Amino acid sequence: MIPDSVATFIDAEVAAATTGYDDLRVVILNGTLKRSPAPSHTDGLLEISRRVLEGVGASVDVVRLVDHVIPPGVMPDMREHGWEIDDFPDIYRTLVAPADIVILATPIWLGDQSSQTRLAIERLYGWSGEVNAAGQWSYYGKVGGVVITGNEDGGKHCAAQMLYALSHIGFTIPPQVDAYWNGEAGPGPSYLDDDRGAQNHWTTRNTVFAAWNMLHAARGLKDAGGIPAHGNSTRNWDLSDPDHPNPEYR
Repeated sequence: MIPDSVATFIDAEVAAATTGYDDLRVVILNGTLKRSPAPSHTDGLLEISRRVLEGVGASVDVVRLVDHVIPPGVMPDMREHGWEIDDFPDIYRTLVAPADIVILATPIWLGDQSSQTRLAIERLYGWSGEVNAAGQWSYYGKVGGVVITGNEDGGKHCAAQMLYALSHIGFTIPPQVDAYWNGEAGPGPSYLDDDRGAQNHWTTRNTVFAAWNMLHAARGLKDAGGIPAHGNSTRNWDLSDPDHPNPEYR
């Protein structure tokens, strides 16, 4: 639960916002290993993010990946590669494709991301070859960020890997869009196990900053019509295109 003092502060910032965000869509891919409705520490920290995002009117969908059948692989639809069921194409088309912000959330196990989070990154990668209306890769114009929980270490290591992966496949990464809770070194309480997680000023502050920075970047990108397509259009490098703009490469 968000402490009352933190909730009050977030609500005051939300009320003071002069920019509209109610047309923005957010999808959170939660890599917890706990199936719904089991309590998730990662969901606990995400409550802060959602308080900001939903407070300004953005629509937020949360997907617990472990609740779905998502085969491993780097192809868009693994049903075309021997799997009978693959829920990820529907997740991509209905939630990721129309989203302005995509947040990867993960617990830490053995100092690294969960298997579900790595799976999500691989499956997002599988769709990165799609092309948007401007001829850019599919994630151009979308903002990415990460939220991480654990009870030992690995927060910055996970954030570095996750943010690089999102950037590499086309997401825009604003400043300071990673937030994590680790607790003390060694085995100990996780985020929801006692009040130390929710009362941690550093984690709470960074989670609030991350949510606002994602909103600001997404607002700017959407208002600008996305990333300018000059110089990064895939069409200009499609040598099989009969209308390729450079005749030397036809």
